[in-house]
Amino acid sequence: MKNGFFRGHGLGNDYIVMDPKELTFKLTPKNIKAVCDRNWGLGSDGILALVPSKKADFGLRIYNPDGSEAEKSGNGLRIFARYLHATGKTKKKHFTVETKGGLVTIDLHVDRHGDASAVTVEMGQATFKPAALPCTMAVDELIQQPIEAAGRA
Repeated sequence: MKNGFFRGHGLGNDYIVMDPKELTFKLTPKNIKAVCDRNWGLGSDGILALVPSKKADFGLRIYNPDGSEAEKSGNGLRIFARYLHATGKTKKKHFTVETKGGLVTIDLHVDRHGDASAVTVEMGQATFKPAALPCTMAVDELIQQPIEAAGRA
């Protein structure tokens, strides 16, 4: 299927899943912005691209609507897992995905009709330490701290 896509929604996010091998265009920042545009494109919070992986069962590139690449997205990974199941790219209920942010483990919960009714993603432990985040604040943890952006707190 040329330029085919799968749209998924997860907890308020919507993503478009594409297999770059099936596209007649490249996933450049300009094209990603055009596809994600809600007025002139398909509209989405980003694009999930299936890519090869030597470390995991599947590889995933997660693109933001501005064309930049994200490390991980829990909602995106759940949508990606449903795509893999719905398109028959996997029959596994437990598999790994390599993202820019590292390996994640996914468990598909398949109902009696064969549909992926729920998806569990193991993304690792959350941290609020500024050194582990893109943050330069001099605090031990970034919990209930005012954040200044564009001159405003």
